[in-house]
Amino acid sequence: MKKLLILVSITLLVAACGPSKTAREARKTFNGDWTLTSVTYPNSAGEFNVTLLNDASADCFEGSTWDFVSNNNHGTYRVQGINCGGGERTFMWSIDEENTPEGLYDFLLKPTDENYKSTTGNQGFRLNLKSLSDTQMVWEQTVSLDGSPFVIRMNFSKN
Repeated sequence: MKKLLILVSITLLVAACGPSKTAREARKTFNGDWTLTSVTYPNSAGEFNVTLLNDASADCFEGSTWDFVSNNNHGTYRVQGINCGGGERTFMWSIDEENTPEGLYDFLLKPTDENYKSTTGNQGFRLNLKSLSDTQMVWEQTVSLDGSPFVIRMNFSKN
């Protein structure tokens, strides 16, 4: 009986340390091929020269294709366009367990080389997962522009 109690306790402890049900479902939904359909700047007017993920201009990212592999949290994306330095980029990703006020999670992305070794000194990007469905996904990143918050919104559709 004592061994059974210890086994049940260990099982409960392991289950408590795993990702939440919402995070597991989000990981499954991420899995597959996506297209970044548009980059917008809500609550801001004008034209902006924005570089995303310290990689390329937002214009190069529009129409980019993304592949998320949920069983190992690796992925690739490919930017397109003139003067965009085309080619496949690799990254590692995860869904942060810290719940946001809206009830969704932050999304963490770390650029890597083709062997999935960090190319940024173990630094990455935190993006807010604003919405996620089987066919649509929206990320937002808030940065500072002239001392004020500036929101970059990335809209995806699943292929």
